[in-house]
Amino acid sequence: MEELILDLQFFANAGDVVNATANMTNAYTGVETPRSQNNGDATYMADELKSYYDTELLENTSVELFYAQFGRKQPLPKGRKGTVEWRKWNTFPRADQLVEAVIPAGKPFGMSSLTGSIDQYGIYTTISDKLEMQSYDDVIAGASKEMGRSAAETQEALIRNALYVGSNVMYCDEITLATGAYHASVSDWGALNYGATYGCPLTPEMINKAVTILKKARAPKINNRYYAVIHPSVAHDLRNSDGWLEPHKYAAPEQIFNGEIGELHGVRFIEDAFAPVIKGEDLASDSRTLTINNQSGYSGAITSVAFDGGTVANGALVGRYININGVSAKITANTTNSLTFASTNFGTITDNTVIYPGEGGAADQAIYATYFFGEEAFGIIEPDGRSLQMIIHDKDEIGGPLNQFSTIGYKFETNGATILYQERMLRVMSASSFSDVDDTNL
Repeated sequence: MEELILDLQFFANAGDVVNATANMTNAYTGVETPRSQNNGDATYMADELKSYYDTELLENTSVELFYAQFGRKQPLPKGRKGTVEWRKWNTFPRADQLVEAVIPAGKPFGMSSLTGSIDQYGIYTTISDKLEMQSYDDVIAGASKEMGRSAAETQEALIRNALYVGSNVMYCDEITLATGAYHASVSDWGALNYGATYGCPLTPEMINKAVTILKKARAPKINNRYYAVIHPSVAHDLRNSDGWLEPHKYAAPEQIFNGEIGELHGVRFIEDAFAPVIKGEDLASDSRTLTINNQSGYSGAITSVAFDGGTVANGALVGRYININGVSAKITANTTNSLTFASTNFGTITDNTVIYPGEGGAADQAIYATYFFGEEAFGIIEPDGRSLQMIIHDKDEIGGPLNQFSTIGYKFETNGATILYQERMLRVMSASSFSDVDDTNL
């Protein structure tokens, strides 16, 4: 029987977009695409593909990881399915008072479990042979650094988004900004705001309240402290507070976590630009907001409003939120000039009242989520042999019939994160002095 040998690389499509000397080139069609000035595409790429590039990738990834520091790591050995089960013992109630000579009823004992499954992520870039010959040795190391940042950003976003569904949530009180005095309580994200007189920033008082909630839930601490991952815009408003300590004042350098910026009220804060910022998208194809179209206005609990001020297709806003007078409602149906939602009281609405995107705070402001953690609040799967790795293929391996390009990329498998104990994690929602200018990163 004649032996049939197949070169599987023949079927690879790595040449769809090749980094060439001038533009991006499709190796199969020859079509050129101008190199984007926004994504930092490299102009040259080194020919020497050395093993230290993999180390460069991993080192730069670790520098950018913040949430992962606090997750319970769960190994997944090779040969196992892509699912991990975390088990935890159920707790006992307090003991009953015994009655003389009477055997008390026994208490049930068992365990509960949570599962997490992994998915695969990765990117690569392609370099032409002509470009390789013109390259400098340090450029591929630069590409490795940028891929490390890309991998870290991907993992951070996956963990952040998985934790955002946590059920333990607190909203920051509205205060008088000039004095810090309490003004009003907030029970919905749509009421969070930051104006000239009043606002809902993360304050020392709110941190103290968050710590109290975790203590009352008996959330165990990490090294005798709770930890919080905070966005730079929120940290900016907090760092001048009385009692704020810089890391060097309470910990040796080797005891400081990646990204740690300070401590307040027994919470050590980790600053992360990928901490959640929430702000809705435009409501119309030609306008960010809409306006009420009803000369009589509305009052009390209502289930629909008429609008104008923008072009909206039938059903385009279903599942989105709107915000009117600082109150949010989820759209269940819409036409080109009306919105329907569950019965909601927005207060008094007059004609031409602005309808804002409702995923953020009041009056179209960005709001922020700061995660407070106790010990092992969430888990991260670490698959053996399938964690982050750099993959480099020389043009002799993958470069098509004429060895015209090489590839460099990375891939990894992860579950993002699985919340193990809801009571050990608290999501604190706030506004900040940057709420008017920041945009969503979810």
